[in-house]
Amino acid sequence: MTDVSPLRCLLIAAAAFVWLSNQGTAEETVPPEFTSEQLEFFEKDVRPVLVEHCYSCHSGDSEKLQAGLFVDSREALLHGGDSGEAIIPGDIDGSLLIEAVRFESYEMPPDGKLPDEQIAALEQWIEMGVPWPEEESGGDFTRPSFDIKSRREEHWVWQPVQSPEVPTVKDATWPRDKIDHFILARLEAEGLRPTHDATRTALMRRLYFDLVGLPPTPQQTSEFLNDTSPAAVEHLVDQLLESPHFGERWGRHWLDLVRYAESRGHEFDDDARNAFQYRDYIIRALNADVPYDQLVREHLAGDLLSTPRLNPQSGFNESVLGTGYWFLGEWVHSPVDVRKDESDRFDNMIDVMSKTFLGVTVACARCHDHKFDAISTADYYSLSGFLQSSDYRQVRFESLEHNRIVARQIEALDRNYRDRMSNILEQSQLPQPTAAALDVPAVVDYGNLPPNDYMQNGFIFSSQPTQFGQPYWTSDDNGMSLHFATETAAINDPIWNGLESISEKGIGNRNKLDQIPRAGRTLRTPTFLLENGQVSCRVRGTGHLVACVDSHRLVAGPLHGETIRPIKESDEWVTLNLTRYVGHRLHLEFTPAEDSQLAVVYVLQGAERPTLKKINRQTAEVSAAVAEYENAALKVISEQAPDLVDSWKREREELQSQIMRRSHLAMAMMDGTGEDDHVLIRGNSSKPGDLEPRHFLTAISTNRPMKIKAGSGRLELAEHINDPANPLTSRVAVNRIWHYLMGRGIVPTPDDFGVLGQLPSHPKLLDYLATEFDADGRSIKRMIRRIVLSRTYQLGSQSDPDAVSADPKNMLWHHRAPKRLEGEIIRDSLLSLSGRFDPTMHGEPIPIHLTPFMDGRGRPKRSGPLDGDGRRSIYSAVRRNFLSPFMLTFDTPAPFSTMGRRNVSNVPAQALILMNDPFVIDQTKQWATWAIEESDDVDQRLRWMYETAFARPPTEGEAMMATAYLHAEAKARNVSENDAELWADIAHALVNTKEFIFLP
Repeated sequence: MTDVSPLRCLLIAAAAFVWLSNQGTAEETVPPEFTSEQLEFFEKDVRPVLVEHCYSCHSGDSEKLQAGLFVDSREALLHGGDSGEAIIPGDIDGSLLIEAVRFESYEMPPDGKLPDEQIAALEQWIEMGVPWPEEESGGDFTRPSFDIKSRREEHWVWQPVQSPEVPTVKDATWPRDKIDHFILARLEAEGLRPTHDATRTALMRRLYFDLVGLPPTPQQTSEFLNDTSPAAVEHLVDQLLESPHFGERWGRHWLDLVRYAESRGHEFDDDARNAFQYRDYIIRALNADVPYDQLVREHLAGDLLSTPRLNPQSGFNESVLGTGYWFLGEWVHSPVDVRKDESDRFDNMIDVMSKTFLGVTVACARCHDHKFDAISTADYYSLSGFLQSSDYRQVRFESLEHNRIVARQIEALDRNYRDRMSNILEQSQLPQPTAAALDVPAVVDYGNLPPNDYMQNGFIFSSQPTQFGQPYWTSDDNGMSLHFATETAAINDPIWNGLESISEKGIGNRNKLDQIPRAGRTLRTPTFLLENGQVSCRVRGTGHLVACVDSHRLVAGPLHGETIRPIKESDEWVTLNLTRYVGHRLHLEFTPAEDSQLAVVYVLQGAERPTLKKINRQTAEVSAAVAEYENAALKVISEQAPDLVDSWKREREELQSQIMRRSHLAMAMMDGTGEDDHVLIRGNSSKPGDLEPRHFLTAISTNRPMKIKAGSGRLELAEHINDPANPLTSRVAVNRIWHYLMGRGIVPTPDDFGVLGQLPSHPKLLDYLATEFDADGRSIKRMIRRIVLSRTYQLGSQSDPDAVSADPKNMLWHHRAPKRLEGEIIRDSLLSLSGRFDPTMHGEPIPIHLTPFMDGRGRPKRSGPLDGDGRRSIYSAVRRNFLSPFMLTFDTPAPFSTMGRRNVSNVPAQALILMNDPFVIDQTKQWATWAIEESDDVDQRLRWMYETAFARPPTEGEAMMATAYLHAEAKARNVSENDAELWADIAHALVNTKEFIFLP
């Protein structure tokens, strides 16, 4: 730390009395007076720093002012920029300028951190009260107020979806669908005509790749081209939409939206455990044509649906799997600041949700009101509250609904027998013991807990605590036995012992929490504010206790190990030392050891040892009384109802046999304690402001607090998003479908419908499609079918020169621009051509093939097969730190946020990888071998290869060129014209043509 000179101490002291009247406010009514020494300090030690490092972007002389901030006058600094006031005189830590130069939030200056002595000078200057000589301001630093009403009224996307009339066209013979009327009307208005239709071969190939992502086989090509019926194209479309490969093709589009990956990135790239279950879920959902509004509902709140969607074959809960998308982002294993880490994770979750389903950039309002759109910072933190009220879990999804029914039956059975026993004991007038009163405040008291606060992952802790004096079942080596509770506690029922949860094998998982069998077996306390670092839990039994602080769950490094504690049989209390987390919010999770029983009574903060001993003594006295009561009660029951206990036991054993014990796991969400989040001042997690009630976007449904029955409110949020009055959801959905089919959306920026996005080229068509989408039950497949059967979709790619001159970017759709295939589809096509393609669907990811250049921490210990076992690309592992070079070359996005529109580059690396990649070379060799086996005739073999690759025979010129090459090379190499290496060269050449990777 830089020493403070005596002179500077004197200057600071001299400024103290000047500043007292203004402390804590940035705006001043009366400018303070400063001494000459203070002004000299400013001119020598502060202004030079501002001039050298800040003026180029933040002064009246800046070419372009950045962030709306001037730093060339005191008044401008007090007023601030887009993120609020830059300095607060006298408040070093509260000044944004200091945060920025310390690199605590913003990192300024951008070319590198200032020297320590310059930062210290700025800190001392602010502590003095920001001395500055009287001079004119450097510019007009006023900034417009945030007017959400005017922004909403001025931008098209916030206006209600209209149901436009279908326009009339001059050439009434051209359209095949009402969609075509909107396209043709615009073309005619500009004096343009659409180009000719695509050839049948080109259209067939386009449909195969757009709908299933695989090339047609020669047999499929022949069947279609020989079908001369008027409905041939419709039949082909219906066939492709029903193909199971449809879900794989369109599932890959969807995975781009939710930043799908199977690892967490950062330092060690730990597994995102069982993420693949979400991938399989979305493939099944798209194949089943689950309505879009149901998909939205399942993604936001699939765990809260009273009637979840069940898998038609296996009967498991599909809906809960949708919530896994919330947790597909990056996780950090040892964040120093867990609250900041949580706010960063929430930011990514809000960003992905809002872009995916609403097409707006809500995350841009994290630090200040959105600079362009009608989205406030309050909107951002209102959505954060839904996440603050929710929690992560690994769910036993296959057994969830079956065991839910069994759990209800067990509850009803136990209630019936307890009532019968209670009636017998009341009539016997047997004196009942009295529970010990807890005379210290408890953070959690299971004897006095609201029903909505009783939470668990699974069913083993029953639907409510076991009450004091209530009969309950225990288990030991001799089987089940009945006892009476000595305390009101959450106690797991041994009827659920033996649950088997199946997780993926994984590649690299160091998370300590995953070493505990927690799925379906964990009790969760309500969330509370940690005010004292000593947290004591009264327990009985064995198991584990986990403190989940600020939802941090990747405990794998040197930090946060103190949040996990074993519970031993001898423990009456388990105490966690959580001093480092005082001031944070957390909840506790209790998991019994396998085939063991665990009782949780209450949780105390800051309880001293004498208090704990006093509670122990009280409980011991009551326990003795309960033991006497138990003996007497069981005697009464055996006399008056001899078969009652045995009958209860037999019926429980019958229900026990119905429990589904084995289940696969998947990441999913569950409700936690319903609570609102604080607005973070300038997005800084260490500076919480006011609470912001949970609500939807103000521009759509006002900022009135949402009516939430209980819990997080995510289900209510889903209904707001699905509301037909919401102008965003359906527009965004149909625009994405149009984009994937046509190569460009009606709104060319599918993830941003805001001011910074591009305007729709055909706004009336967009609203027409949205209206039709809603009216048709929001069916994705039926919307796709309608678009691909339109004449607009079936246009050829050859453009008219006059049309190109008038509309060079083809914004009016006078032709269908050629579309380059994505990396996954190119790879899948190679597998299909070579005969190596394995159509097996679903399952754990195939490990990524590692090249020598794919190195770094977290590198998988073993490399996957070069050809990915022949499986489709969607089943290859997506490791954030080890992405496939082949995929990256062809613009597969890095999975960090929503990517509804991939980059489409045309760079030398793509040609190089098709020429030199070992996978490509291997597949072309296998294709050549297959071709040789397919036919002995050179001409027929060549024709088969062209039909396999391009769905057409070779032209005369192509056939002559290939034949000449074969003759010349066979002679030069002194080999037969059937040599596999020669034909591998032919195959390799075909793969390297533009026709192979572009669709006309």
